[in-house]
Amino acid sequence: MIEILSSPENWASLLTLTILEIVLGVDNIIFLAILASRLPKDKQKLGRRLGLAAALLTRLGLLASVAWIVSLSDPIVTVRGFGVSWRDVILFVGGLFLLAKSTLEIHNEVEGNGHGEKAGAVQAGLWMVVCQIAIIDIVFSLDTVMTAVGMSDHFEIMAFAVLAAVVVMVFAAEPIAAFVEKHPTIKMLALSFLILIGISLIADALHFHIPKAYLYFAVAFSISVESLNLWARARRRNAG
Repeated sequence: MIEILSSPENWASLLTLTILEIVLGVDNIIFLAILASRLPKDKQKLGRRLGLAAALLTRLGLLASVAWIVSLSDPIVTVRGFGVSWRDVILFVGGLFLLAKSTLEIHNEVEGNGHGEKAGAVQAGLWMVVCQIAIIDIVFSLDTVMTAVGMSDHFEIMAFAVLAAVVVMVFAAEPIAAFVEKHPTIKMLALSFLILIGISLIADALHFHIPKAYLYFAVAFSISVESLNLWARARRRNAG
């Protein structure tokens, strides 16, 4: 490990990978916050922590399966020159899941359905949320892990970058979840962002790449405008 960290190139790849993991973890935090909000209040914090633990385990598992991850890009079926790989299948199914889940959440927000879980169903709901977070994290992490493999040959560097990103997510999850839950319009924007991510995953599976920078800019612009609205409403309340 000392020999690995003695190289400036390894430090550069570590820094780059850590920043990449943190930036690409934003959609994970949003998805985690929204899913955990469906749990009873006393279970939400535990749900977020278990979800982050599941995210860490799935990412490290993917990194440990480097050879298998790389092979996912190999076509398994070719139809009229269009190759379909397991990566395409995973991205397509994950995109459909995000679209369906986000649409259902928007429907629940609009219809105003309550969260009246029975005591016996709380534990099942908690583990259902954790499983959903773990599954969708595999989809979110697939391209990130492939990028990490291309940027570094050392598992230790990739694992440290993933661990650092999850630590940042641990500290960011609570305030982001509280902010999203407190402001319904921000929650609706977050769900719309997840729909955009779902569409981009499906497009990527069909070999039509949409740069994520466009998506992040769109949602950042929307949140900036809504933040100005929140600030304006707060000033009007204070003035009144």
